[in-house]
Amino acid sequence: GLKYSLATGNWGDQKKAASAKAGVSQVLNRYTYASTLSHLRRTNTPVGRDGKLAKPRQLHNSHWGLVCPAETPEGQACGLVKNLSLMCYVSVGSDASPIIDFMTQRNMQLLEEYDQNQNPDATKVFVNGVWVGVHSNAQQLVTVV
Repeated sequence: GLKYSLATGNWGDQKKAASAKAGVSQVLNRYTYASTLSHLRRTNTPVGRDGKLAKPRQLHNSHWGLVCPAETPEGQACGLVKNLSLMCYVSVGSDASPIIDFMTQRNMQLLEEYDQNQNPDATKVFVNGVWVGVHSNAQQLVTVV
């Protein structure tokens, strides 16, 4: 079962080859340290390799700084297999409430309590890309955090 799937990369019922998913697992490339890192940072777009659609092969604007625009294989997989850029770092998600509570104790106004007419020059505060509040003295908040 599991050993067969890891060894071959074919996941699903062995007797029903049509319903099995192929290429789910791969053997890690260990030729050099650089090739190992490149293999671990690879992303795969699940689109047929023989298709001539250009859109899935192109970089999206949201990939800026995250996906390397140059490192992709030649041939049918060109643009469908992408690599994370050199300085890209993927972190494990964490709860944002402790940092929001910390900043609230240091005079950050939560978005629900904010009145733009009362304090129009307040600086927006984002946590993990989400607008959570505003602060009247952003430099002080940055120094404390």
